[in-house]
Amino acid sequence: MNPLRASRRGVLQSLVGTSLLLPGLLSRLLAESDSRDPLAPRPSPRAAKARRVIFIFSNGGVSHMDTFDYKPKLFAADGKTMGVGGGLSNQQRRLLKPGWAFRPGGQCGALVSDLFPHLRERMDDLCLIRSMKSDDNEHYQATLAIHTGSFFFSRPSIGSWVSYGLGTMNQNLPSFVVLAPQMPYAGTQIFNNDFLPAYHQGVRVIPGREPIANLQPRTTQPGVQDLEIGLAGAFNHQHLQTHGHDNELAARIRTFETAFHMQTEASETFDLSLETDETLSLYGMKRGQTDGFGWQCLVARRLAERGVRFVELVDGSSSHNWDQHGDMAEHALHAKAIDQPIAGLLLDLKRRGMLEDTLVVWTTEFGRTPGVDGEKGRGHHSACFSSWMAGAGVQGGLTYGATDELGATVVENRVHVHDFHATILHLLGIDHERLTFRHGGRDYRLTDVHGNVVQALLA
Repeated sequence: MNPLRASRRGVLQSLVGTSLLLPGLLSRLLAESDSRDPLAPRPSPRAAKARRVIFIFSNGGVSHMDTFDYKPKLFAADGKTMGVGGGLSNQQRRLLKPGWAFRPGGQCGALVSDLFPHLRERMDDLCLIRSMKSDDNEHYQATLAIHTGSFFFSRPSIGSWVSYGLGTMNQNLPSFVVLAPQMPYAGTQIFNNDFLPAYHQGVRVIPGREPIANLQPRTTQPGVQDLEIGLAGAFNHQHLQTHGHDNELAARIRTFETAFHMQTEASETFDLSLETDETLSLYGMKRGQTDGFGWQCLVARRLAERGVRFVELVDGSSSHNWDQHGDMAEHALHAKAIDQPIAGLLLDLKRRGMLEDTLVVWTTEFGRTPGVDGEKGRGHHSACFSSWMAGAGVQGGLTYGATDELGATVVENRVHVHDFHATILHLLGIDHERLTFRHGGRDYRLTDVHGNVVQALLA
């Protein structure tokens, strides 16, 4: 039995002897205390390769032609101008060659730029998508869409949808955790539950010596906190049952319950002192370090192996990110911060046998223009960009889709944001057309009325 429910039942039963509660009220409270946990793990509707997801989001718009989409014609066309039709002419913007050389990686030979030398070594594990497509060139809308499937309206994030569909595998930890030092464009909406039940909202963790504030018990007196939480929880559940669905109260109840459980397990999860020096080095970390992207990646692995269903890592903030309009050379600083940690995460998962049932996803909100924006930068570009998946159920070493010779538009196997989401859900054993929630008189889903599973990406 859930330890919190056990303590709640014990509290209520102990109160019988002191006649503090009438028998009828006690009976109802006991019945409510044993109700089904809304976050109890649920089997996937169909056979699933992935049991959990680690979702890495690089905020600001990573340039595809400077990272994963090699364009030799763009190198040759440096300084020329691009016409309206995408060809070369004496009009439009001046073309800008990629700032880094490309080299083959792994046995598959996928070409990756020198921005990602560590990830390049792991290309046999990656399924690289070079034909991603979004519908908006603004950061807020594109960031909202890559997380929620909606470009203009608040909707539940993909992590909340996965929590709603599958529950959690560990009652002592949240089902959805977001490791975010700062907020990206779209802010908290990237992990918001919106109209889904409030307990599906992501729990934000901030790197540092106290990743989750106020996690330690308020008192060290044995049993006192158990009594307080148990009794408060019983009355809260009765109030919720009596007054119908109250989203705010449901969130408060679940927050207290999750926080109670996390006191016993979360502290250990964030304690990296037992990790070996070799493991820390794999992530590019030093012993005692409590921040940086290496910390985020290692904690993501520890959360995943302890049963957290969906973990998101946020790379960059709304003010410091990959949005290089002025000078593309700044991409090097951002790439250096995440390259070794992500490669280390993939290798660590593989060594532990976790990559077989963990889906690792990396994406950004859109790409960048082949032409300059400013003196040495690139503009926003939703027409095409690159993303990748690795692990459970995807074809490692595969490069899928293609853009034109300048990286301006998709010419082969377009993967829209909705298709991307549909494929992630499919790998978790979820039919994206059937994962719905009734709200405002209609059934909503992550992919709205769009999306197709990209079968070619599947192993």
